[in-house]
Amino acid sequence: MPSEHGPALAARPGIGHERHALWIRFRASEKPLTQVEFALMNAVEAKLAELGITLPTPAAPVANYVPYVITGNLLVISGQLCFGLDGKLSDAHKGKLGAEIFNEAGLEAAKLCAINVLAQAKAALGGDLGRITRCVRLGGFINAAPHFAALPAIMNGASDLMVEVLGDRGRHARSTIGVAELPADAAVEVEAMFEIA
Repeated sequence: MPSEHGPALAARPGIGHERHALWIRFRASEKPLTQVEFALMNAVEAKLAELGITLPTPAAPVANYVPYVITGNLLVISGQLCFGLDGKLSDAHKGKLGAEIFNEAGLEAAKLCAINVLAQAKAALGGDLGRITRCVRLGGFINAAPHFAALPAIMNGASDLMVEVLGDRGRHARSTIGVAELPADAAVEVEAMFEIA
């Protein structure tokens, strides 16, 4: 039966009944979760901590759009720039790949974009990144000089992080496009689509 917490268990493919029951209990503020149960719900957070990654405060939209949309069991995250933990764009991550900046800085910029994607996802999901059952797609936009052809390698900065944090659930389809300019002269922008429980 559907409840105030959403569809019945059988209608939630891709997530174990045990974990879903924990989510229901957590949201309903029933008896507190045990340490083991809490760890089950927070495996993504634990992985982020293990990697030494702190998610920043999600960036606010700068134009007429919303940072994310949930429709059905899909969460779509608007394009995220390579802001640091302080919410600012470092000079090291501004400019064109193959001109002002090179591969190492580009990889780091793509990784920062993915971190900002996860920060938006966490906000969208009420703080529970464990509700992500699959990263469906990443879209990457690389601010690149006309001759720069290593676009896929730069986008791996975002893709590798997603797989590192989510494991097999992080394996995704993707597109990577070289562009003439990005907002604030950022080196990279990444958008995402997730399947959620």
